[in-house]
Amino acid sequence: MKTASLSTSPAVDAFRALHASGCFVLPNPWDVGSAVYLAHLGFKALATSSAGLAFTRGLPDASSALSRDETLAHIREIVTATRLPVNADFQSGFADDAEGVAESVRLCVGTGVAGLSIEDASGDPAAPLYERARAVERVAAARRAVDATGVPVVLTARCEAWLVGQRDPAHVAVDRLVAFAAAGADCLYAPGVRDPAIIATIVKAVAPKPVNVLVGAPSPELTRARLEDLGVRRISVGSALARVAWGGFMRAATSIAETGTFEGLAGAASFSELNALFAKLERAD
Repeated sequence: MKTASLSTSPAVDAFRALHASGCFVLPNPWDVGSAVYLAHLGFKALATSSAGLAFTRGLPDASSALSRDETLAHIREIVTATRLPVNADFQSGFADDAEGVAESVRLCVGTGVAGLSIEDASGDPAAPLYERARAVERVAAARRAVDATGVPVVLTARCEAWLVGQRDPAHVAVDRLVAFAAAGADCLYAPGVRDPAIIATIVKAVAPKPVNVLVGAPSPELTRARLEDLGVRRISVGSALARVAWGGFMRAATSIAETGTFEGLAGAASFSELNALFAKLERAD
């Protein structure tokens, strides 16, 4: 396992290099075991998932559900689980004002992450996105905070227009992502976009800066090859892997509860396989 510190520049350098060309998949583990297994499969970087974390605590994925300290502790845990670069799903920066976002970003960089994302969701049902000027200033404050640390982590700015049900999300997202890029974001991200034509528009609008696309469900149009053709540099899966695990658990547990039989356990991973794998990886460390 690696040590989380501001000296993890090789991870930062490797993460920045991944964004320079081509297209890579950034899977989202929800705990140490899933992070270790994803590294074992050969992925080049990992990302935390606020939803994945929240569900392990029996909580909803909401900015008010988990504290900043709890989130930072989880990020640090994932960072130290493997030697891979880690991008932090840092929600809205745990602050409304730009100064608070900057302080949160400074603390996040201190966990040893190679990147982090800041979104423009306010958590207010009446106005689910921060007002545009305020959203841009929050990204600019995050940029200044990253620069002040001296660690060139990748700053991703997210527009949540699709996720909050914003009217005309494509127009809102393109406009904001262009502004976020100008404010200093290194990577741009609008989770929820699934139309290849709109994805291509976003890529062109913020070029040459890289774009992340979320693929949270099967889609014949959103394969890695297709997204690479559209100019996408980074693909994440958000809470999808955690939800796949939850799906298997829920089906098996429900079957036991409702039938009193244990046929639902048939799809379980092999104990000996998992035990041997983790023992082997522990010895390798």
